[in-house]
Amino acid sequence: MPLLFPLAILIAGLGVGLALGYYLRYLHALSNKSSIEITIKEKMVEAEERAIKIVERAEEKAENILLEAKTETKATEEKLSQKESRLDKREELLDTRQIDIDSQKESLQSKIDEVKSLKARLDERKNELDEKLQTLAGITPEQAFERIIAKVEKERTEDLTARLQKIEIFNNEQIEARATNILLAAIHRVGNQMPTNIMTSNVEIPSDDLKGKVIGKEGRNVRAFERATGVDVLIDETPGYIVLSSFDPIRREIARVALEALMKDGRIQPAKIEEAVELARVEVAKTVRAFGEKACYEANVPNLHPDLVSIVGRLHFRTSYGQNVLWHSVEMANMAAIIAEEVGADVAVARAGALLHDIGKTVSHEVAGTHVEIGIRILQKYGVDEKVILAMRAHHEEYPYETPESLIVQVCDSLSGSRPGARRDSIENYIKRLSDLEAIATTLHGVEKAFAIAAGREIRVIVNPTNMTEFETHTLARTIATNIEAQLRYPGEIKVHVIRETRVVSYAR
Repeated sequence: MPLLFPLAILIAGLGVGLALGYYLRYLHALSNKSSIEITIKEKMVEAEERAIKIVERAEEKAENILLEAKTETKATEEKLSQKESRLDKREELLDTRQIDIDSQKESLQSKIDEVKSLKARLDERKNELDEKLQTLAGITPEQAFERIIAKVEKERTEDLTARLQKIEIFNNEQIEARATNILLAAIHRVGNQMPTNIMTSNVEIPSDDLKGKVIGKEGRNVRAFERATGVDVLIDETPGYIVLSSFDPIRREIARVALEALMKDGRIQPAKIEEAVELARVEVAKTVRAFGEKACYEANVPNLHPDLVSIVGRLHFRTSYGQNVLWHSVEMANMAAIIAEEVGADVAVARAGALLHDIGKTVSHEVAGTHVEIGIRILQKYGVDEKVILAMRAHHEEYPYETPESLIVQVCDSLSGSRPGARRDSIENYIKRLSDLEAIATTLHGVEKAFAIAAGREIRVIVNPTNMTEFETHTLARTIATNIEAQLRYPGEIKVHVIRETRVVSYAR
């Protein structure tokens, strides 16, 4: 019992404290509520004042905008009014002009009608006069015209003839003068090349001791070299050089390249000689192709077949009366282009026809027919334009001149060949004799190769040992000599060598 009383007092105090705290919190909340309401009312008042100011500024701005719009509208209306007044004035002016034009048109139409009526009356009067004149004269106007012409011709025949002759002479003089100027311009604008024809090639050797290697034991190496290349090797007492002689420049070039390669290698023997000669043929073929490409470039003749370009390059090793045929053809191509441009012909066709005009000379000694006919067949084989063939085939007048370009090619051939010192007839005849000499031998059965050497004083004939016996070689030599005596004219004598060689190869393994 004594503890219950303090506990009761504690509980009562606690309850009184809770009630008092709640009451104080209530009073604090009431005070906060009143302050918040006051703040909200103040902010609402401020917002209302700001809204009033914004509305006032918007109204003021709207008034300004409206005023500006009214001002601009008024200015636009004034401009429109001015334009409208100007348009009215212009319309009045156009109306006035239209009235004037209509009046002038009526006046012109009346004048036209008057002129037509006058013309009709004049035509009628003219017809009446013509009829009266025909009646009085007793002939028609056509008959009168013919009589007048006949009378003039009869009275002035000599004058007319003299006049026509004078005109013809004057025109011919002008044409000849222009043609001369064109030809002179073509000659002067193209460089004058005068290549010389050399029948020998000198191969420089580092030491004269190599001459013994080139000759070989009992002349074995030099004979093998001459057999493989078809050239004559001249080894004399001239120090530092070995001379290669042949009328065929391609053979001579192959021999030179092969001999230089052999001396550089140092091993000179028949088997090595044949290998070097074959390699030299390949190298010279590349050189020929390079000459062909260079000539086509300098002559400005593109798009030729690659094989045809190589055939063109072979012309570098041919001469015509001592003149290098390839550069003669390039020179012709450039002159033909100048002349064709002056006279209005096809420049490209003239260039190509001039460059390819002597293409048949590359194989003329191997194929029957003139070099013109051979050239035509070569160009047809490689699909060259028919216009180019027509241009090149008439340069020796074997065919008629069918196009202006064909005449230009013939003229350029004469111009290039007639340059001072360009050609030498003796060399061309000499080469032709050597070609004919080889041709006589190669046409016989059993002959494999034939080479004219020693300046045409000797011919070396190689036969196939399987097709000919030793006894038959004697008969062949006599036949060739007899044919040469019957078909050729030459000073001195020509020695005929017939070579029949049997080779046996075996391998030890």
